[in-house]
Parts: sequence; structure tokens; C-alpha cells
Amino acid sequence: MPSGTLCEGGSVDDIGDEEYRGAAVLVIGDDRHAVEVRMWARFEPIEGRFRWAGRTSPDPVLSELVTGGTRAASLTIAERAAADVRLSEPDPWGGVRLSGTGTPPWFPLAETATPR
Repeated sequence: MPSGTLCEGGSVDDIGDEEYRGAAVLVIGDDRHAVEVRMWARFEPIEGRFRWAGRTSPDPVLSELVTGGTRAASLTIAERAAADVRLSEPDPWGGVRLSGTGTPPWFPLAETATPR
């Protein structure tokens, strides 16, 4: 695990590690929900892609949506590209489980090559 992986506050400096804890935005339909998340990722070599997951902090509105059947959303962290995320049943404390595949939404954006 990289050193300094899980810094408090969720600043952009925390992005790029295998774990992230901090602010995020869940978009469900036309609604945006500011949430605090704790996320982690692992690379699956047989699949050739990342799997990532985590939880939101307790959020009564989000818990109600998920309990009502909402399962799909997109997740954005620190101005990075949005990632599709699956929502699972709330835990006993009111947090909602998140999971996805592909590049984790807190990893740095790929730099584009500049012509020389």
C-alpha cells in the first residue's frame, strides 16, 4: 500500500492512491447528492481491470432512494470524470455501499500527449 494513502479531508492530493476518503458527488437522474465516501480499489489481473468499492457516510435521503430501488448512479470526485457506480442496500448505520469497475474515479486523469 502506498504511504500516505488515506489522508483526511479528501483533497486532490489524496487522489491516485489505492484508497480515497473524502468528498464526492453522486448523480442520480437529474439530482446531485454531495456525500462523503471511503473507497478502495484493486486491480484484477485476470480481468485486466480495476474493481473498486466503498461506502458513503450516513445519508437519510440517499438511503431512502436506495431502499426504494435506485441502483444506478454516477460518481464524481474532485473534478475528475464521472464513473458509473452501482448502489447497494444501506448498512445499519445509514451508509450506502458503492461498487464499480474500470478506472477508479479518484485516480488521476490520463495526460494527453502534446505534439512536438
